[in-house]
Amino acid sequence: MQVSAPAPSIHAAPFVFDDGAAYELMMGRWSTRVAQPFLDWLALPHGLDWLDDGCGDGSFTDVLVSRQHPARVVGVDPSQAQLAYARRRPGLAQVRFLVGDAQALPLASACMDAAVMALVLFFVPDPAQGVRELARVTRPGGTVAAYHWDVAGGGFPLQAIADALRAEGHPSQGPPSAWASSERASVELWRGAGLADVQTCRIEVSRRFGSFEEFWRTARGSPRVRDLLATAAPEQLHVLQARVRERLGVEGDGPVSVRARANAVKGTKPA
Repeated sequence: MQVSAPAPSIHAAPFVFDDGAAYELMMGRWSTRVAQPFLDWLALPHGLDWLDDGCGDGSFTDVLVSRQHPARVVGVDPSQAQLAYARRRPGLAQVRFLVGDAQALPLASACMDAAVMALVLFFVPDPAQGVRELARVTRPGGTVAAYHWDVAGGGFPLQAIADALRAEGHPSQGPPSAWASSERASVELWRGAGLADVQTCRIEVSRRFGSFEEFWRTARGSPRVRDLLATAAPEQLHVLQARVRERLGVEGDGPVSVRARANAVKGTKPA
């Protein structure tokens, strides 16, 4: 059975995060927790040329550079604000950061040994085109890989907040291509791009927050949620927070532990 994907709009633009520091608190620190087991699973040698597609604030890029000792890394993202944050990371001075769209990468064909997306694919309006672009810029024999939250399976780390917003009648805050986050969809997308030896795995991670308020503040890294919370009345915020506490099983303002799950996929570009 094939996964049914909605037809993308030819005019659809990628979702853009506009605050690197806020994104780091919301999602960058989650991404680094997935990055290490993801790179272990890829088991690629040091000294390769890497593309970090949708590099955002450079959270995954930082782990990639420290773990893989690459010969070259190019990070591409549509957000100038995210890239500005990434460029300030001390360990990323040698990384080449470019503004660009995952659906039309500003890179030559067959120029990378490995092309990866970290928590990006479900934000791409046309995921199939995004994967085709990853394959295009990868050299024959190279690796194309990604990890993304298991949105459909409840693996999103801010699921409790998303559920509370939905319960209060607010529009869905889910990513535009959430369907692409499942293991089955990933396999079909990778095979559809002509990649071979396609494999998947699940990665479970957790993050501890010092208080409920610390966890709640992380949601402001999403422009959509930030704008909604900024215009909500105090009583609405109180109800939302109560729903989130109930979903997490949290009382008071003590430490909060949250678990999340990502689906990872990899494939090889045929020689």
